[in-house]
Amino acid sequence: MDIILINGKIRTMDNKRSIVEAVAIADGKISAVGSIDEMLKLKKENTKVLDLNLKTVLPGFNDSHVHLLNYGYSLTKVDCSGAISIDEVVERGKTFISEKSIKSGEWVLGRGWNDIMFKEKRELNRYDLDRISPDHPISFTRICEHITVANSKALELCKISSGTPQPVGGQFDVDEKGEPTGIFREAARYMIYKNIPDVNKEDIKTMLRKVMEKASSLGITSVQTDDFDTFANRDYDTIIQAYRELAKEGELPVRVYQQCILPEPERLVTFLEKGYKTGQGDSFYRIGPLKLLTDGSLGAGTAYLKEPYSDEPDTKGISVFTQEELDHLVTTAHKGGMQILTHAIGDGAMEMCFRSFERALESMPKDDPRFGIVHLQITDEELLRNFREQSVIAFAEPICVNNDLHMAESRVGHERIINSYKYRTLLDKGVRMCISSDCPVDSLDPMDSLYVATTRKDYSGYPEDGWYPEEKLTMDQAVYCFTMGSAYASFEEDIKGSIEPGKLADIVVLSDDPFESYEQEIRRIKPVMTIMNGDIYYGIHILAS
Repeated sequence: MDIILINGKIRTMDNKRSIVEAVAIADGKISAVGSIDEMLKLKKENTKVLDLNLKTVLPGFNDSHVHLLNYGYSLTKVDCSGAISIDEVVERGKTFISEKSIKSGEWVLGRGWNDIMFKEKRELNRYDLDRISPDHPISFTRICEHITVANSKALELCKISSGTPQPVGGQFDVDEKGEPTGIFREAARYMIYKNIPDVNKEDIKTMLRKVMEKASSLGITSVQTDDFDTFANRDYDTIIQAYRELAKEGELPVRVYQQCILPEPERLVTFLEKGYKTGQGDSFYRIGPLKLLTDGSLGAGTAYLKEPYSDEPDTKGISVFTQEELDHLVTTAHKGGMQILTHAIGDGAMEMCFRSFERALESMPKDDPRFGIVHLQITDEELLRNFREQSVIAFAEPICVNNDLHMAESRVGHERIINSYKYRTLLDKGVRMCISSDCPVDSLDPMDSLYVATTRKDYSGYPEDGWYPEEKLTMDQAVYCFTMGSAYASFEEDIKGSIEPGKLADIVVLSDDPFESYEQEIRRIKPVMTIMNGDIYYGIHILAS
């Protein structure tokens, strides 16, 4: 044995939900679980014995949809999160330029602003950012990542004016005179992004080290991450190489399943021709599904709905693809040996996804494709049935309720909202579900996700009884989705997701037991130790002989 953990409350999350006192680890795997006496009988001369002092132990958390590299990139930008006014965003931008001594003419990037929080109750525009600086090109991305705003200097540099044609799959807003307001939605964002200087492989590795250290400190041992479109050059080969080098150098404290965003047919075909396909790699870094963004976000008004928005009756949002385009991408990837995961927030987008999944299977039947839809916010009875009938995995993001409960009903109306955000309903129907944070859109901390999933409240405790409280998850459901559910989503349920003999030794030790904590205490629970592959990557521990 390498390590024996004793005197803990070890919630294995196996099918019986067994709770044991001790667990033995050898060669990066769980060797045995049971009583303290049983595990100590396995002790050898060099075995480390760690007394957990009755702390709660869970399988390491597995976040089923993040933007890990984008999170790292965001840490180099102006942090607009939590700003309650446009003036505050402007001041943060000015301070950033001053503190970083950014030279005139160099780009200034920011992310995280949320117009729902602004006292002005409107989106940023070019003229707001002009107040930060007329001499720097500036691009600030909304919290949802589906809108960016550019200032006048950036528009000049990017050569965007009243005569510039609108892009396919997105739009930039114009005023009554036809002049761009600086707001770029969906695919239009890349009209700005492509002009921003790229980073190199060593920069990427530095960003990844920082955010993976953060993830490990939060008890996360696996992530399923969408990274390929983080930078304007969209160079997936360099990103893959960066991860593989970190793995080889022993600097991956978190296992990575890469969600491969490849929205153009020629780019997808080239990727497949290079030999990439789902499952390629090892237990530290593995190629995952094709990831497709089929619509935008509800807050940005770009989620694609079947019927117009209640508060904007002149739009249904943005469908990034036609049905034919989506069918072609999904079928091509399916035949090329890839799992498929689609971002779909609106009911119109989800309807298109289910059709494409059906057509892919008609073209090439497969017993267990594990198609998935991430976010799945605005649904109806038919779509809820489709998840079960087509065995599509629900990549739920319950943490989004923290923000969305304040605006969702006004956007789509009561009749649609009562059939939306139906995570408990989906589980009760027997749908496979995993949990994601969508970080940096929402918090990476699993305790924040567990809190919102089980209370249906925002961080302030509103509303008192929860937002549509019948959709609350139990703590067992939420933790299972965050461990075994996510392992299933990556075809890895046989090697991770529970604390059972033969599985990877990926474990988190918590300060308190979320199953027995009052709801206001859940977000205060902290990891005291994170073990991945049998190695302690984070936390304090006591060694006893």
